[in-house]
Amino acid sequence: PHRTELYEEPPLGCWPIVYSPDYNITFMGLEKLHPFDAGKWGKVINFLKEEKLIADDLIVQAREATDEDLLVVHTRRYLNKLKWSFVVATITEIPPVAFLPNFVVQRKVLKPLRTQTGGTIMAGKLAVDRGWAINVGGGFHHCSSDKGGGFCAYADITLAIKFLFERVQGVSRATIIDLDAHQGNGHERDFMDDPRVYIMDAYNRYIYPGDGFAKRAIKRKVELEWGTEDSEYLQKVHTHVEGALNEFKPDIVVYNAGTDILDGDPLGGLAISPQGIVKRDEVVFRAARSRGVPVLMVTSGGYQKRTARIIADSILNLHSLGLLGREQAACALGSPSLDQMVRDSAKDFSNLS
Repeated sequence: PHRTELYEEPPLGCWPIVYSPDYNITFMGLEKLHPFDAGKWGKVINFLKEEKLIADDLIVQAREATDEDLLVVHTRRYLNKLKWSFVVATITEIPPVAFLPNFVVQRKVLKPLRTQTGGTIMAGKLAVDRGWAINVGGGFHHCSSDKGGGFCAYADITLAIKFLFERVQGVSRATIIDLDAHQGNGHERDFMDDPRVYIMDAYNRYIYPGDGFAKRAIKRKVELEWGTEDSEYLQKVHTHVEGALNEFKPDIVVYNAGTDILDGDPLGGLAISPQGIVKRDEVVFRAARSRGVPVLMVTSGGYQKRTARIIADSILNLHSLGLLGREQAACALGSPSLDQMVRDSAKDFSNLS
């Protein structure tokens, strides 16, 4: 395989939480024309810093995926299409982007998405090394090798899995658990006839993308009605996540943790409470961690201002339950650095007081 910086070892003492300030899309207020909160990713990190779970030097800095990285999945023809601003405007659903020079679109819109994509690929390897990893961005599940859509310009889930299959010994089976409100038709099209990948997808059956062809790739399909609420939703997620992991034993779980299932989301059409989302993530992590299967979480869709707080609360909850094991918190194999030990003992002390 080609040489990539995405698989280089991160520095000592980091959590397998991947992020870069470059994730955030800010451009003359254009980002406000999409229901998406384009600064959501940075807000999640700020909440986690406020709660003292992480600090800048304790998280893994995401790197931008290069063309060569992207070509592991994408066709050259597709990547060339992104050199047309109107194509990017269609994919991101921000019409004025069509009128911007492409070099501006590359820098202000596509670079953040390429950096998030690099983050997902990096988090795949980290998850295998540490037992878990979270990319605070990513989850572009409507993009496949040759077609983008629904705000998704790069197929980061497909890329992360293909990178693991090609480069990491002992990873030859993957399960995608897609719990975004929308059907994950991108990775479904990419892995349509691949017996190494098992897909579970729970989504509102009446909304975008309604991709009947892609549905043929779903091994466990959970089609939800408008306005589905916590009790029914959590019961279904629990039953089917357990069923999926009993039916097929993967070497990695890729968990697409969209928060657009939140009650009041203008696009998702479901009615799950913030507590329901936190509980859902816990169900998935418990199922994977109890079986010793590494889990990679990406944050995917979620279109309301309160979304960032919920994602942060969920990560804090996973940590408080011991599902983000401290044993994996040192950023390199071998002994933790001295300052890490000092920090840990300080943390333990502050927990007592």
